[in-house]
Amino acid sequence: MTHDSSPPLTTGSWSQQIKHELQAHPLTTISLSLALLAVLVLLGQSLATLMMEGGEQAARYGLYGGIAGFIATALGALPALVLRQVPQRIEDAMLGFAAGMMLAASAFSLLLPGLAAARELTQHAGLAAAVVVAGMTLGVLLMLGLDQFTPHEHDKTGPCGPGYQACPRVWLFVFAIALHNLPEGMAIGVSFARGDMSVGLPLTTAIALQDIPEGLAVALALYAAGFRSHIAVGVAIMTGLLEPLGAVIGIGLASGLQIAYPIGLGLAAGAMLFVVSHEVIPETHRNGHQTYATLGLMAGFALMMTLDTALG
Repeated sequence: MTHDSSPPLTTGSWSQQIKHELQAHPLTTISLSLALLAVLVLLGQSLATLMMEGGEQAARYGLYGGIAGFIATALGALPALVLRQVPQRIEDAMLGFAAGMMLAASAFSLLLPGLAAARELTQHAGLAAAVVVAGMTLGVLLMLGLDQFTPHEHDKTGPCGPGYQACPRVWLFVFAIALHNLPEGMAIGVSFARGDMSVGLPLTTAIALQDIPEGLAVALALYAAGFRSHIAVGVAIMTGLLEPLGAVIGIGLASGLQIAYPIGLGLAAGAMLFVVSHEVIPETHRNGHQTYATLGLMAGFALMMTLDTALG
């Protein structure tokens, strides 16, 4: 992963390093603060609405969807107990497949329903687009800030983020994968915020399917980084728990005022698009297997499009 940064502070306490990062990246700091404030406002008004009107069915659907993502991640990781490696081109193709499904899910299961909901609310195509773009912007700002200020490590590019020196290496990998899985879980939760199976079911199916090869790729990457196979698999499975957590957050984001639903769909889409562009696609192109990765991406995109048509 590439980062736009000034020379990092590698000494001092974690709080000193955080302070240094905040001062060195004022625009990112302001952006993250605004995004977090907006998320807190959305969560607050959604909680108030749920308490007054109820929303148990939507919350239950969203939580089930997040659990499905966790199970799929675990199933994908388990073969790494006996499978030590796969050809790099196959791994890149698997990650490309996951990227294609995430791209298509962002378009067909998040942005299009968000635009439809916003247009129904505003009765104006331009205002509808502005509402969804505002949500996308919040999602991108949130992920940009989390990526900048969270200590984490990728197997190809090494550790980054403030305080990574004081963090056990296994947790650096956990945090890195969490930055992938959290927005996926949020997307599942948002998609079920109205209890609409035509939106939530294809998205959840797509995310669960792409979590299987992604879980295997994560476990194999951890093993290649020097972790024992059972630890690599355990960490990969544990990171899947971020999907139910993200789903709960997503339900909270979009279950309140009517305007919160299209904003929440846009936010989840923006966060997923950020991860795909900033993390997954560069990773698949780093080893010289761009063709395999691109074919995998196209296959994933086509499958998600088909699922959305068949299940939506």
